This record gives sequence, structure tokens and C-alpha cells, in this order.
Amino acid sequence: MKKILTFSLILVLFSAAAFAEGGLKTKQNYVIGFYNLENLFDIYDDPVKNDAEFLPDGSNQWTEVKYNKKLHNMAYVIADMAKSNGAFHTLLGVSEIENRLVLEDLVSQPELLPAHFEIVHYDSPDRRGVDVALLYRPDQFEYIDSESIPFSFEDTQVEMTLSKEEQDYFRTRDILMVHGKIDGEDFAIYVAHLPSRVGGKGGDLRSLGAEIIRKHAEKMMKEYPGIKVVIMGDMNDDPFNDSMANVLGAKKNPDEVGENGFFNPFWKMLDDGYGSLAYRDVWSIFDQIIVNDAVLNARPGTLAIQQVSKKGYYGVVYKRQYLVTQKGQYKGYPFRTFSSGKFMNGYSDHFPTYIVVGK
Repeated sequence: MKKILTFSLILVLFSAAAFAEGGLKTKQNYVIGFYNLENLFDIYDDPVKNDAEFLPDGSNQWTEVKYNKKLHNMAYVIADMAKSNGAFHTLLGVSEIENRLVLEDLVSQPELLPAHFEIVHYDSPDRRGVDVALLYRPDQFEYIDSESIPFSFEDTQVEMTLSKEEQDYFRTRDILMVHGKIDGEDFAIYVAHLPSRVGGKGGDLRSLGAEIIRKHAEKMMKEYPGIKVVIMGDMNDDPFNDSMANVLGAKKNPDEVGENGFFNPFWKMLDDGYGSLAYRDVWSIFDQIIVNDAVLNARPGTLAIQQVSKKGYYGVVYKRQYLVTQKGQYKGYPFRTFSSGKFMNGYSDHFPTYIVVGK
């Protein structure tokens, strides 16, 4: 427990000082982040989604009062990051959201109105009924087009453990790709929530998801030479796992990244003890933001990923004391909405993460 408390203090201090320590000297910075919102469901029954526990008469007794508290809490965190950074996110990927309605309710919260966030969202076939989405500031991101990329077992090089019948039955979140421009430069943004680890399974499915992202990103890089690629999401894997390190090919160190390769800013941070979630006292960073060579080694005068601390980190795990469970069995863990079936009025079981690009 002492180790957890020490780790918590380190992350609080790091988050508070990230920008100050980094000494960012760029003229214009753009914050790109990701946040797993932990089951942001509305209170209405959707017959095609598995939302029974998130209804007023469901097991979570998910009332309008609780829903509004959840919206406020999520908005507070996003606005608090804006206060810390001096500006709202240019792009914020989110996961574990039920539908577009909850996002419209979220961006309509008073704390977020100044950002004027627009929404990119598609309904996907996930059996839990959750999707991914992207929030963006239209004053900083010029939306061009988007695509909801389904999981497909065709033409994969990943060795699958599921039978053909199991593959036909399998449903999960689609991967969202949004193409647009920041400061006139082409960006392809991918938002993913790769399959769960429940029961210690799904490694091949997460590798399949990483393969789908990589193939699509390679297609975009071929079609738009020099395009900057940002891949974000709850990967349900750490940076060193096969899906991220080998299938996607995201490297730990900048000097390992070749042309059209990928860099994972959060791998070194994980090695140094940082985490965005914990399970059985083991911290992980599932919430990753990965960039391609065009962002890492950008041409002079164009947008590049920025170091955000004197330690040389390129990523931030955003942690504040109010986001941490203060007592009980999960003291030191992220302060979540529900714990053991009890409404805690917390935030999420994940901490948000972000990177900064600038010139």
C-alpha cells in the first residue's frame, strides 16, 4: 500500500508540473487526448443494446440524478485539464459511451460550452452496447471525413483461437478513423477500444485490432504522403504486449522509429512506474496515444510531438487527488463511478492521457 501511495504522489506532482517542466517554447500547441469515460450510459432502454443494468429499475438503479452527476464529473475533468493546459483539447477521443445522445449531453455541460466541441460518432455492434467517439474543436480541427472500421477476420496474419462459428458470433467496437487538418496539415486520427481481457483471453483479438489499424494507417499514408497519424484508445494491452509492440510495431524509443513507423510515448513512462489504471495492485497504461514518424520527426516548421517534462516524456497521465480513491480496498486506485455495485459518484476507472503537438 505504501508503494501505491508513493506512486500516487509522483503522478499528482507530474501532472501538475508537466507543462511547466517541459518548458514548451512552441508558438502554438494542440492537445490531443484520450479518456475512457467508464460506462457513460443514458437512462433510456435501447432494445438493441445490453443496457439493462443502466436503467432506473436496473441493477445499478441508474437514475437521472446519477446520470447528471456522471455527466458533471466527466465534464469537470475535461475542463480541469483545459485549466491546467491553458486550453481545451483540440481532439479528445473517448470510449465506453452508449450513443451520440450521451455525448451531446456531455458537451452541453456548462464547463465544456466554451470549447464548442463537435462530435464524430458511429453506432457499432458491440454486445455491451458501448462505442468510441471523437470530440474536436472546430476552430482548431478542420473535419474532412471519417470512417467506422469494423473488425474483420478476413485476410489476417494473426493466428486466431476462435472457431469459424465463434468468429461469426463475435461482436465488438468498431475502430473510428477521422481525417482532418490541424493548422493546415493532414491528420488521420484513430480511436479504438480493443477487446477485453476478461478471463485472461483476447490477446489474438487485440492483435487483430492492431493489425486492422496498422493496415488502414498504411493505406492513408500511401494515399496522403506525409500525413500525420495519431492512434489512441483503451488498448486493453500495455505498450510491450504483442498487439502494440509487434503487430502495430509501436517503438519505445524515438531513435527506433523508421520511415512510416510508430512511436509509443507511454512505454517509457510505464517502465518508470506510471499507470492509467490498476488491477490487483499492478499498474498498466492501456490508455495510449501513438504517433507515426511524420509526427515524431516532423519536417521543420510543421507540427511535431512535444516533450512535456524535463524527464523527456512525450506523454501525460493526468492524475489529480480527486481522481484517486481515498480509502477502502481500492485506496490509491482511480476513483470510479461504481465499486462492488455501489454508486460512488466518482469519475472513471481510468485516468485520462494526452500528448501535445506544436511547431
